[in-house]
Amino acid sequence: MKWTNKKVLVTGADGFIGSHLVEELVRQGARVRAFAYYNSFNSWGWMDQFPKSTLSQVDVFTGDIRDPNGVLTAMTGCDYVFHLAALIGIPFSYHSPDSYVDTNIKGTLNILQAARQLNVKRVVHTSTSEVYGTAQYAPIDELHPINPQSPYAATKSAADTLALSFYRSFNLPVTVLRPFNTFGPRQSARAVIPTIISQIYAGKKIIRLGNLDVTRDFNYVGNTVDSFLKSAESKKTLGEVVNSGSGREISLRDLIEVIQQVTGSKIKVETDKARLRPAKSEVERLICSADKIQQLTNWTPAVTLEQGLKKTAKWIKANINTFKTDIYNV
Repeated sequence: MKWTNKKVLVTGADGFIGSHLVEELVRQGARVRAFAYYNSFNSWGWMDQFPKSTLSQVDVFTGDIRDPNGVLTAMTGCDYVFHLAALIGIPFSYHSPDSYVDTNIKGTLNILQAARQLNVKRVVHTSTSEVYGTAQYAPIDELHPINPQSPYAATKSAADTLALSFYRSFNLPVTVLRPFNTFGPRQSARAVIPTIISQIYAGKKIIRLGNLDVTRDFNYVGNTVDSFLKSAESKKTLGEVVNSGSGREISLRDLIEVIQQVTGSKIKVETDKARLRPAKSEVERLICSADKIQQLTNWTPAVTLEQGLKKTAKWIKANINTFKTDIYNV
């Protein structure tokens, strides 16, 4: 399938992954409507960094995913929907869970209702590996038990189930894509990789982090974007949950060593208790089995961890002023 002249809505287009997805769709010739969160500053998030040649090809729609009328208006005329809009910070979900329910669950319901009303050709709903909780076996495939350990993960799990229920109840063409830990340029310091690299380039000799013994599956954003497109293109993914990850497990302790090699820096790391999750909420281990998506779509990650870290470090170094390295970014 070619994306040339396909009418596409991307929600969360102002965010990290969403902005990269918009860029790639534009590059492939799609007619993109980018749903960005309305604010009085008229900020379009990371899309404000797009070159004019890219932004001129994007139909930017500002609204609120919690508003069904705005969602319906934004989706009108679109055949494909990539739903990425969500509240994603885990620490923030501990003290503001209501907002996660409203955004992640009700926002997804608005997408599904509008898509059903407008008879769209495909909805790709974004999940998260956090719904699995700590790995009960590894690598984690799509049959792994769902065990959310934070309010964020719980709302994403509920949204996933809601999306699949619309496929089963109304034959809505839905795919649930479940990315593991995506990283890359434009990611905020609420995530660990930009937290480390931004502190290095801010000249800090002591890097403050949380639990260094947890393991994650870090996948470069370009790989994740490609998995979105491949999932939407394949009829085999209809009504399915598919993981997207590198299949490589690394502890944060070892990740720091790789980042030091990439940046040419030598740092000391200290534990910041404020960055530790509550004990029962800590996800100790995540590693992806991407066998299913590879079988259904032939997707494989093209960029390695080391290659992605080099690209990410280069971007952070050039944009260090966008990071507040003196505070804990929740």
